[in-house]
Amino acid sequence: MSNIRFEQVGQHFGDRSVLHDVNLNLTEHRIGIVGANGSGKSTLVRMINGLVTPSTGTVLVDGQNVARHARDVRRKVGFIFTNPDNQIVMPTVQEDVAFTLRRRGLSPAEVAERTAAALEQFGLSEHAEHPAHRLSGGQKQLLALAAVLVAQPATIVADEPTTLLDARNARRIGDLLQTLPQQVIVVTHHLHLVEEFDRVIVIDEGTVVADGAPAKTLAAYRTLLLA
Repeated sequence: MSNIRFEQVGQHFGDRSVLHDVNLNLTEHRIGIVGANGSGKSTLVRMINGLVTPSTGTVLVDGQNVARHARDVRRKVGFIFTNPDNQIVMPTVQEDVAFTLRRRGLSPAEVAERTAAALEQFGLSEHAEHPAHRLSGGQKQLLALAAVLVAQPATIVADEPTTLLDARNARRIGDLLQTLPQQVIVVTHHLHLVEEFDRVIVIDEGTVVADGAPAKTLAAYRTLLLA
């Protein structure tokens, strides 16, 4: 697991303030982040591996400033997008998983072995030679997970990974995220996904308004929605 710190982090795009004065220390195994659309939660987690650079303040992963060491941090932190089509880059399922291992100094045999193991783990072995973009929505999200996890990151950040899925596949992805040995940070509107997590953070209008055990923070969020 990684030690992730936000120190007085702010973010603005032009005149619009998205985050302001965020201070967090993320060390738990499973962390959920919830908030209304436009609250800043996706911007927050994209800072963890340098997809977004803070306007003010600092984000640290294991003591490394992400803005200065994004490439090193991305070896530790894998990112899962809402739409898996945004991260599928190779023609076939097998090639897409293997692509992650490029520039890792591995032999072809090692790449093949780790790729096969990842496909097996996520039930994609039978689809290894299939066109990646022709998979079902659920299979694409499994492929996105496999392509990230094959690199053996310490932390997985998933930004609304079940939003585009039907109920069955959303449950399958949710169950997988619950059982991964890696540190998992999940942004979601599906509150049941994070009810059993170690910690849930509520973001509202760019500010942390609740942080702690899921029962307490999710209750606070539901109250906020009714306000």
